[in-house]
Amino acid sequence: MPELAATLAPHRPVKRIVLGIFALVWLVNAIWMLADPAGWYASIDGVPNTGPYNPHFVRDIGVAYLMLATLSAAAIRWPAHAAAFLGTVTLYLGLHALLHVWDIAAARLPVEHILIDLPGVFLPPLISAALTWWCAPARSN
Repeated sequence: MPELAATLAPHRPVKRIVLGIFALVWLVNAIWMLADPAGWYASIDGVPNTGPYNPHFVRDIGVAYLMLATLSAAAIRWPAHAAAFLGTVTLYLGLHALLHVWDIAAARLPVEHILIDLPGVFLPPLISAALTWWCAPARSN
């Protein structure tokens, strides 16, 4: 039974803070996309290269980021399942990054997008994967 108690114990404060910041980033982005799709589209470097502005499509993606925020927050609330929640976040972010690589390779996006997309597209799945690893049961709390 001590093993069960350890898996149900809440994360240590530093882990809760890091996960909270991670969730907050996705929540802020989601709210921005849902509340001001035109402002989001115009403000994010490189987004106009991906196609013409479509407010419905921006809001659709905003809903996806709202789900990332929800899953990241769930990782705080239910630490025994944190790796599964964060693994799902990592899967979405990783597939999103692969889509950008594919578009760059197919010349649908300029090669400069490798650098343009680094902070907002390529770095997040790496951070998410690291958080998933950090929250794995072997490293609980």
